[in-house]
Amino acid sequence: MTENKYDIKTIVLKKIIDEKEASVIIEDKKTSLFKKLLKKPSPEEVHVQSLTLCYESILKISGRYVADYFRKSTHIISVDSNVKEVVLGGGIFPIESKSTLRKAFVGNRGKNKIELPLEEHVFIEEEGEVTFDHHGREIKFQFTINSKTVENYPQQILKSNSSTTKKPEITYDVAVEQLKIILKKPLEQDIRNLNDKFTLNTISEIYIPIFEARLVGPNKKIEIFRIDAVRNKIL
Repeated sequence: MTENKYDIKTIVLKKIIDEKEASVIIEDKKTSLFKKLLKKPSPEEVHVQSLTLCYESILKISGRYVADYFRKSTHIISVDSNVKEVVLGGGIFPIESKSTLRKAFVGNRGKNKIELPLEEHVFIEEEGEVTFDHHGREIKFQFTINSKTVENYPQQILKSNSSTTKKPEITYDVAVEQLKIILKKPLEQDIRNLNDKFTLNTISEIYIPIFEARLVGPNKKIEIFRIDAVRNKIL
């Protein structure tokens, strides 16, 4: 990424398991990846070729969208039964004719209805966020970020693990545009004097430590076993 106009907050989440604990989990579950027709190979048939700690990025963006505009609208008002029309702003608006069914229920003395074509001044305010995995796919954010869950020196950790750090594949510009689309939502077609503004709040690059094991099974079949080291969860 070459975009330098954004202020990026870098966060690295802490592991709750280490490599030794990850190895135990892998040994216990490794045969499940090679299951075929409900039959698993024996543990001796599956070998751990390598185990690597990776730092996989998540891009989290928050922002705010405000807008105001005018749109056409029709409002129906009720008037007394002896009112035949309403005069408003130089316009004359007659009552709606009662249907046969309505006359049967309310008679001639029921309230009359009048349609008033108006313009509404609409105000919109939307605030939200969107999260992308390192491939640029939109995902739900499922981690807790506070002083207990984040590393104190994120840049130092990423530098020492640079060969296994997976940066975002989506650009900041594209991610920000996606958030704009989400917050703006489709507006009515027949509007005028649209005045809108998008404000970017934060862009956070959050790095998740993940243990990746390369497994070799029967017939030299290769599988990748992944463990989320923050939640101790098999991916």
